[in-house]
Amino acid sequence: MPKVVEIADAVAVKINNASLVPGLVAERIFLPVFELKDMKTLKVSVVPKARRITQEARSHETDEVEIDVGIQKKISDDSELEILLRLVENITALFKAERLEGYPNALCVKKENQPVYDPEHLRQFNQFTSVVTLTFKVF
Repeated sequence: MPKVVEIADAVAVKINNASLVPGLVAERIFLPVFELKDMKTLKVSVVPKARRITQEARSHETDEVEIDVGIQKKISDDSELEILLRLVENITALFKAERLEGYPNALCVKKENQPVYDPEHLRQFNQFTSVVTLTFKVF
């Protein structure tokens, strides 16, 4: 199995094992495209995003893998925004500068959540969409 897929699977397992929200199931997928009608339930998608291999010296290279975690839900009113933003923070907090349990050769070295949510999705579809990008250094 490709390294990026194994790391994405380990990220999904870590989120699922955290029991952040009853019934929350993070799923590793390759193409996070959903019908709006299916967005009434919370979707947490774990998607392999990028792999960067940098030649540091003649015989040494660094390997970094980026994984996107998408949090999406169609909302009925603005009161759900704070709950979903808290969930994004809680998911982000799971990943510290420690080895990834399901893939111990990966260490989370960077977390990014920009923008915090997609205002266009919110305005146009009443859908909360946030993406957390996790960067793992692979040893």
